[in-house]
Amino acid sequence: MLDPTRFNTIEKPTWCPGCGNFGIQNALKKAFQDLDLEPHQITMVSGIGCSGKIPHWIKLYGYHSLHGRALPAAIGAKLANHNQIVIAEGGDGDGYSEGMGHFIHAVRRNVDMTYIVHSNGVFGLTTGQISPIGIKGFVSSTTPFGSVEQPFQPLALALAAGGTFVARGYVGDIPHLSSLIAAGIKHRGFSFIDVRQICVSFNPEMSYQWYQQKVYKLEDEDYQPNNRIKAMELSFDEGDRIATGVFFKEDRPAYEDELPQLEKEPLILHDLDNIDVKSIMDELI
Repeated sequence: MLDPTRFNTIEKPTWCPGCGNFGIQNALKKAFQDLDLEPHQITMVSGIGCSGKIPHWIKLYGYHSLHGRALPAAIGAKLANHNQIVIAEGGDGDGYSEGMGHFIHAVRRNVDMTYIVHSNGVFGLTTGQISPIGIKGFVSSTTPFGSVEQPFQPLALALAAGGTFVARGYVGDIPHLSSLIAAGIKHRGFSFIDVRQICVSFNPEMSYQWYQQKVYKLEDEDYQPNNRIKAMELSFDEGDRIATGVFFKEDRPAYEDELPQLEKEPLILHDLDNIDVKSIMDELI
């Protein structure tokens, strides 16, 4: 039997007590254990923010990238070794602000990886400025009179961009979130999971209690995630009820499946001994 502590690290997280990131960390480790994975099989790439520290506190291959740039770095890792399980992690400020362009193209290319976004409505690391999904009227240091902007709908954009696995989770239900992460990892293609995460320090109004009154599971509603238009309509429905679960899923060839360079073996195993780039370098100098 595999050691259930194999993803633990000696270092301890420095997140605020009660932070929703602890729930995502636990859900990730549970998903890895349920899938019988080993640390060396997983590469996790993160952006900047409180969420960006998560690869430091799970035992696996980790890479801490630039703000909004987790996805291109993760895609590079996946294309270099497509046998590796690759997970990108970032916050809603990180991924939906600086990283918006990367998000759209990663979805439409359908690279075989999982993207998990810690969505709490604020830039937590820089003391609570409103993020692109922050609610209208939210008061922060950058919106002292209340935000006048409508919140961005990430699931709708992922669906419009052709996403093949689009889901939403909630940190207050770790078993359910863990099952979504495991399903995303098993899905062949780009798996996007927006996780409603609590920032106890800078957005305490959207608390665990606030979510508990609104969150429900699509599985309990006999919902079938096979209609993109229905999923799109559902993605805008965030009044008194907030749906969690898989909104849409379809089978489509992953980006790597279309690349002849990867048919035989990963790029990292290609023989480079007979490749001479001197002429190219001379031309550029």
